[in-house]
Amino acid sequence: MTDPAALLTLTQWLSPAFPTGAFAYSHGLERVVAEGKVTDAATLQAWLEGILRHGAGWQDAVLVAVGLRDGADLAALDVLARALAPSAERLRETLDQGQAFARTVSALTGRPQPPRALPVALAEAAGSAALTLPPATIIALYLQGFAGNLVTIAVRHVPLGQTEGQRVLARLAPLLADLAGRAGAATLDDLGGAAFAAELAAFEHETQDIRIFRT
Repeated sequence: MTDPAALLTLTQWLSPAFPTGAFAYSHGLERVVAEGKVTDAATLQAWLEGILRHGAGWQDAVLVAVGLRDGADLAALDVLARALAPSAERLRETLDQGQAFARTVSALTGRPQPPRALPVALAEAAGSAALTLPPATIIALYLQGFAGNLVTIAVRHVPLGQTEGQRVLARLAPLLADLAGRAGAATLDDLGGAAFAAELAAFEHETQDIRIFRT
């Protein structure tokens, strides 16, 4: 049985209202919108699916899963998470949000939590709070928060209607569940990425003349 209190705690941590500053990071989406590569719900969904399957989505899911396990070396995992960031902006994205997340969780719980990359910070907080939730549930909600933030950015920046944005997120739900289930049993040997267009967008965004978002 899922503990309702634990589920509510996790939902709060991963909600848009939690002050991680996620709204300021587009994960390269601003760049591909400016280039005319993401123009509607279909192209947004395809772009998000690529990131979730082959980019930061999968990598973060595995990092969360490994970090949740008993005896996990969180300091070493944080070093690995930083090394996996392919660009300065991506590194800033995960570190800034992870630091804000850790700071707020620490303030709420009274337990000191060092700043780490976001997926590692979540795993550490969940372990410290002894959230009695299956790893796949924690990972699925993390991925939904990640995808939901990018959908919200697309709604404002493409622009895309709110209903269309929610349709995209709903259509991603089976993929999020599948990735969460597979990541829950994954090891560090399963890490890897091939989202080349997304990585190039992150590099190009660093020198983009007009920018609304930090990444």
